[in-house]
Amino acid sequence: MSGHSKWSSIKHQKGATDARRGKLFTKLTREIIMAVREGGNSPETNYHLRLAVQKARDSNMPSDNIERSIKRGEGTLEGVILVEMVLEGYGPGGAAIMVEALSDNRNRTVQEVRSLFIRGGGSLGESGSVTWLFDSKGMIVIETDDTNADELALQAIDAGADDVDTREGYIEVYTTPESMEAVRTALEKNGIAIYSAEIAKVPKTMVSLEERAEIQILKLLDKLEELDDTRSVSSNVDFSDEVLAKYRA
Repeated sequence: MSGHSKWSSIKHQKGATDARRGKLFTKLTREIIMAVREGGNSPETNYHLRLAVQKARDSNMPSDNIERSIKRGEGTLEGVILVEMVLEGYGPGGAAIMVEALSDNRNRTVQEVRSLFIRGGGSLGESGSVTWLFDSKGMIVIETDDTNADELALQAIDAGADDVDTREGYIEVYTTPESMEAVRTALEKNGIAIYSAEIAKVPKTMVSLEERAEIQILKLLDKLEELDDTRSVSSNVDFSDEVLAKYRA
């Protein structure tokens, strides 16, 4: 896959840790609330709410929590107004980094993100400085073993996927944002368990950097992901398998 994001392999392993800290459910709650406010409380007619609810279910968020989040979206969140934000910048070596956030205090979020960029050896850029380097795509992750990866990839293509990237232990299935739900449904009807599905920012082209810079960027991405206001973090770095293994260790 030209332009896949290996950073996702790190994020998949972080999921359980984030859930234990309670951050993941907080972020998922905010996404549901925002989706309800923008398009109504019916997942059948509100595409963004349907995706947010499915993402919450994939993360084992209790049904009661999901229902409460929808009801909170129908009313007010204790007077708090949530604002969607896209912050762009550059990491060590000139790597492009894009942060999508959902915040109740824009100035605080900008300050926190800028501080992390500076401490991580990068800099926050102007609006539009790196967004043109990324495409919005549906990304479905399926866990695999060595014996079924190729078969699952073929089934994904037959289901309507645009491309498939095979990784160690899982595959990433890429679709258009509009077709992701249909592809996911087709795969599930074939008995395939979906690990996660989301609309992701996928880099059009990748850059390779020295090991030291890659490690610095992984640390920066990790810190950005941990912010309460962060929804997603994207980078155009083609991390080497050796660096990813060293960082995981």
